[in-house]
Amino acid sequence: MCGIFGIYGHNDAPKMTYLGLYALQHRGQESAGIATSDGKKLYTYKGMGVVGDVFKEEELNLLTGKNAIGHVRYSTTGSSTIKNAQPLQVNYSRGEIAIGHNGNLVNANILRDELEAYGSIFQTSMDSEIIVHLMARSNETKRRDTMIDALKKVKGAYSLVLLTESEMIGARDPHGFRPLVLGKLDGSYVLSSETCSFDLIGAEYVRDIAPGEIVFINEKGIKSVKPFEPAKRLSKCIFEYIYFARPDSNIFGKNVHTIRKELGRQLAREHPIKADLVIPVPDSGTCAALGYAQESGIPFEMGIIRNHYIGRTFLSPVQLIRDLGVKIKLNPIKKILKGKRIVVVDDSIVRGTTSRSRIKSLREAGAKEIHMRISCPPHRHACFYGIDFPDEKKLIAATHTLSKIKKFLNVDSLGYLSKEGMLKAVEHKDDMFCKACFDGDYSVAIPKGMNKYIMEKQRSE
Repeated sequence: MCGIFGIYGHNDAPKMTYLGLYALQHRGQESAGIATSDGKKLYTYKGMGVVGDVFKEEELNLLTGKNAIGHVRYSTTGSSTIKNAQPLQVNYSRGEIAIGHNGNLVNANILRDELEAYGSIFQTSMDSEIIVHLMARSNETKRRDTMIDALKKVKGAYSLVLLTESEMIGARDPHGFRPLVLGKLDGSYVLSSETCSFDLIGAEYVRDIAPGEIVFINEKGIKSVKPFEPAKRLSKCIFEYIYFARPDSNIFGKNVHTIRKELGRQLAREHPIKADLVIPVPDSGTCAALGYAQESGIPFEMGIIRNHYIGRTFLSPVQLIRDLGVKIKLNPIKKILKGKRIVVVDDSIVRGTTSRSRIKSLREAGAKEIHMRISCPPHRHACFYGIDFPDEKKLIAATHTLSKIKKFLNVDSLGYLSKEGMLKAVEHKDDMFCKACFDGDYSVAIPKGMNKYIMEKQRSE
């Protein structure tokens, strides 16, 4: 999962992009990068770490031009190294281009094997680079057409921002897995993964980029094309509502905070319990906990305090860092919890180890009863479209029954929101969303044996 941002025709494009990435920091904390264009040449700076650490005033001053794109990364394809930081900038026969990608291409390994067989040399292990190589090898003569030609060959999830010397491009895959929105600021066009970045820089939301749409933005304005056959069904990632997006963003036409509160309300209807307090796991469980408390009538209380200087533990790619992060990140308030029957509301349970550590700390703080409530169904299947659920053996709900999960977590009761309840809460049709991580129904076929690091492993061997 990543965050992408772009702005065309603004005097402070590098700084606006920096702020846009700052607002999208929750979508990736491994690396950050910005590419700019002055109309003739591209300039790129990127580094490992969060936006505030990678970019200081000196680095931003190196980036010139009125056009810029940016990227914050959490790796789902390719390892976490500086060579895989984005935007990726290349120089080829048709000029310079930089690309930022949010999503995952499921046929990347097949395409890369084919390209390398014909002599392509890759700089990175990212699937994003495949798009550039396909553009370079296209028989089309116009750069716009080479991009369309390339995107017709890839399969899977992508929202893209690209920058050439004179143009900014945004694209979304035909299934619409990942969000991409269009805005305006002082006559400039803005692209972003989420609307929260528009709020920060004062941009006006215009509309969502439609599934299968490509927008070309230059000095003449904006041109929209839809060159792909419409997908048989849309596959918007429902986990954007549950966990990934910021609560103040509007995703797929709905406010995330409002949706998460309704998920909590529905959870209270499906899994009521007698308790003294409703306690959220901050921050991602807070909205659902508010909804649960309002529906159940049980008082809401902040029984766990989050250290906001620690990143999202789910987004740490190494389990040891996840486990350590849980202890540093969240601290229970003993005075509030001691002797109380509490309902702990969280957005999801993925591997289970993080939740178990949290429950242990709540027990040690003196909670009398702990009832766990999860605002989505059990994760039983891998995600191949851009979220780090790569191995079903690591998903606790895929290997444990409900009673065994309850015992593993050491809770007095456990309740997951049903799939039907989840869909009711988001107020959209069933066929609009990808729910493969819950039900295994993949809208884009997955090659057998696909793995997060398969490309890099095969080439190192």
